[in-house]
Amino acid sequence: MRRYWLFFSQAVTVLLAAWFVVTTLKPDWVRRPASVSLSTGVPLIESPAPAPTATPAGSLRLAAQRASAAVVSINTSTVPERHPHANDPWFRFFFGEQGNGQPQAGLGSGVIISADGYILTNNHVVEGADEIEVVLNDSRRARAKVIGTDPESDLAILKIALERLPVITLGNADALQVGDQVLAIGNPFGVGQTVTSGIVSALGRNQLGINTFENFIQTDAAINPGNSGGALVDVNGQLMGINTAIYSRSGGSMGIGFAIPVSTAKMVLEGIVKDGVVRRGWIGVEPAELSPELMETFGVKAKKGVLITGVLQNGPAAQAGIRPGDVVLQVAGKQVASVSELLAGVAALKPAEPAKFQVLRRDDAMELSVTPGVRPKPRAVARQAPAR
Repeated sequence: MRRYWLFFSQAVTVLLAAWFVVTTLKPDWVRRPASVSLSTGVPLIESPAPAPTATPAGSLRLAAQRASAAVVSINTSTVPERHPHANDPWFRFFFGEQGNGQPQAGLGSGVIISADGYILTNNHVVEGADEIEVVLNDSRRARAKVIGTDPESDLAILKIALERLPVITLGNADALQVGDQVLAIGNPFGVGQTVTSGIVSALGRNQLGINTFENFIQTDAAINPGNSGGALVDVNGQLMGINTAIYSRSGGSMGIGFAIPVSTAKMVLEGIVKDGVVRRGWIGVEPAELSPELMETFGVKAKKGVLITGVLQNGPAAQAGIRPGDVVLQVAGKQVASVSELLAGVAALKPAEPAKFQVLRRDDAMELSVTPGVRPKPRAVARQAPAR
C-alpha cells in the first residue's frame, strides 16, 4: 500500500511541475478562450484582450500616429470682387446682380515642418485667399500668414503663431522605390483628417501639364479634393512628399495621385525663408526633343540628349559658347534625356555659380563652363486636376 501511495505522490508531483512549466513558458497552450453569455443566455467565445502596446502584424498605425499630428487642415476665405457699378439701380436693372459679395470658402491641407510654425502646402490651396485659418489635429485654430509662394512648383509656405507644435520628420524621397508602402494624410472633402495607404506607383513623373517643374511621386494611395498640401509619408512616418494633384474623370480618386518630393519642398522652403523668393538658374536657350526632322535640319547624329535650337544673344549660354545645333548631354554631372530634365537641371543650379555642361557638337564632345543667371519671373502657370 505504501508503495502505491509513493507512486501516486510522485506522479502528482511530476504533473504539477509540468503544468507549471507549460503555463510559464507556453501559456497559450493551456489558456481557454473566455466564454461569455448574452442576456439571452447565448454562449459566445471571445479571444483574450491583446496587450495594450501590441501592434498587429502589417499595421501602419505607428507611421500614421507619428505623422498625423503634424498634418493640418487649411480653410481659406476669398471675397469676390464686385463691379464698381454694382450698387447702381440702373446697372442692376440692365445687367442684373453681379455677385453678392459673399466670401467663397476653400479647403486644403498642410504639414507643419518647424516648431517655429512654418507650414508647407500647395500654392493653389492659398492662392488669392483673403483669410487663411489653420486647424490642428488637436482642434487648435490659428490665423496663418503667407510667407511666400512658388507657383512654378505649386508650393507655398505659411506661418502660424502657436506653442508646442507637433513637427513632422523629413525623409529622403530619393531613397523611395516603386512598390514601397506609403500613406497619404489630409482632410478630403472636409470630413476630417483621413489616412489612406498604397504604394509608390512610379517616380519622376513629368510632362503632365500641372506645374512648370514636375518630378512627381505617383501613388495609388487615395487622394481626393481637400488632400492638396497634405503629407505623403513612408512606413516610418517620415515626410516623402506633398500631395498636390490627381488624375480623375469623376473628381474623386481613381488610384493615380501625385506628390511633390520633399527634396523640392526643402529647396523652395530655403529660398523663400532666406531670400523671400525661389532663385532658379537660367541660361537662355530654346531646347527641343531630338526628332528625325530636327536632327536632319541641324546635322545632328546624337542618339540621346537635348537639342538646342536657339540661343539668346548675350545670354549665359551664348557667353559660355553654346550654339544652336548643340546637344546637351549632361548638366552639372547629371545626364539629361528630355527637355523637362534639362529645364529641371538648369533650374536647380545656383545663379552666378559656374557649372559644367557636357555638349555634343556634331561629332565632337566638349565640356563648357556655364554661369547661369536668375530665371525670369514666370507667367501664370496653368494647372490641371488639383486635389483641392
